[in-house]
Amino acid sequence: MNNTILITGASSGIGRATAELFQNKGWNVIATMRAPDKETELTKLDNVLVTRLDVTDENSIHNAVKEGIERFGKIDVLLNNAGYGAVGPLEAFSMDAVRRQFDTNVIGLIAATKAVLPHMRAAKAGTIVNVSSIGGKMTFPLLSLYHSTKFAVEGLSESMHYELEAAGIKVKIIEPGAIKTDFASRSMDYVNDENMTEYKPVVDAMSAMMGQSMENNASEPIVVAEVIWDAVTDNSDKLRYTAGADAVEYMANRDKSDDETFIGGVKAQMGL
Repeated sequence: MNNTILITGASSGIGRATAELFQNKGWNVIATMRAPDKETELTKLDNVLVTRLDVTDENSIHNAVKEGIERFGKIDVLLNNAGYGAVGPLEAFSMDAVRRQFDTNVIGLIAATKAVLPHMRAAKAGTIVNVSSIGGKMTFPLLSLYHSTKFAVEGLSESMHYELEAAGIKVKIIEPGAIKTDFASRSMDYVNDENMTEYKPVVDAMSAMMGQSMENNASEPIVVAEVIWDAVTDNSDKLRYTAGADAVEYMANRDKSDDETFIGGVKAQMGL
């Protein structure tokens, strides 16, 4: 029986690239998304089930898991990929927007994980792969909500790495840098209040920095998909996997720098 992976957020970007890669490698793929009726390409592939899953809708999570197991018999790997980035000064976000960011990036990830764990425990095997970010290990301005969710994913995943070992379940963290996806458009939630003029210098500097990073340093989604493949198949207890040349460079700089040096470098890079 072929192995099976369930992917959240498979309609585009990293999720889509991973679905296509694993299908090409002979895996069964449960490609989930909020609007599967709009998907026209993945539905043409053999051994791919396209179905609805919204990580903020617990019923849809359980329905997707049930449908996937009915189709393929098991789920060997869960890729928690669905998410978006809230960008802007913390003060400018409504509390509803704050909750929405955490509901999607953290609570939804937990809900999907809890839905597959009973099946993996029964099988005494499985792998949970959580897509974090280099933004789960370091920070930049205007991303306080996004960073806080990714720091939460890092802590959650590392703790789960310990507690699931006895059940035969592995936990892996993927830490991409900038990726050439629509994460810079529909997967970003930009908020700004022009009346809060004190934030204008950092808003302008961060906008320029993000644009330059996407143009010059961003990796294709397949780069991350290939790292996910390695994480799933390397048969190791390795926890963290960095994805993308810019991510490797940033992580190396952060690891060798104290807080003052790293933060000073970011400020200098942004002209602050």
